[in-house]
Amino acid sequence: MATTPPALFLLCFTLFIISSTSDPDMLQDLCVADLSSGTRVNGFACKNPNNVTESDFFFGGLANPGLTNNTMGSLVTGANVEKIPGLNTLGVSLSRIDYAPGGLNPPHTHPRATEIIFLLEGTLEVGFITTGNKLISKSLKKGDVFVFPKGLVHFQKNNGDVPASVIAAFNSQLPGTQSLGATLFGSTPSVPDNVLSRAFQISTKEIKKIKSRFQPK
Repeated sequence: MATTPPALFLLCFTLFIISSTSDPDMLQDLCVADLSSGTRVNGFACKNPNNVTESDFFFGGLANPGLTNNTMGSLVTGANVEKIPGLNTLGVSLSRIDYAPGGLNPPHTHPRATEIIFLLEGTLEVGFITTGNKLISKSLKKGDVFVFPKGLVHFQKNNGDVPASVIAAFNSQLPGTQSLGATLFGSTPSVPDNVLSRAFQISTKEIKKIKSRFQPK
């Protein structure tokens, strides 16, 4: 009885794993998100095709700068499936990010997407940190492009004296954002003080002080 060579078996097994874990092809032209549906799936339930209109595929919210008069001096305006229902199942989205002089988009992650930015105006200092704890950073000027790999902590800082803005693209209809400060110090229920105190090697008194700055106003 013939046996399968180990190399051939390994190749077949690898191809099986790749094919079984990749995203499936779309089975229809579109699946416009029914944001009012109570059905919970990995994405959004589809709207009745008879009720689909051009407005399901349109969003005009990225044309103008956002207001940056906040604590961080930056504002993210998303153009994802929650704003454009027609993006449902298409695996793409955009954001516009505006920065006041000195503005910061604080360290955060996108658990479901890689991000690529195009600098529209101004200058930015950007960077991400690998799982090997290496900082990859770059100074950007108008017209430059930079990529933040999926899931890695990254940031953008406007060190210039004029406003800056970028268009960011994601390979997810809803990439999700976890800002490290707000996640660790502003969660509900809150992360126990003794956990954060030991993790950051500071007193629980200092932890409480930091948490107070992340509480809803």
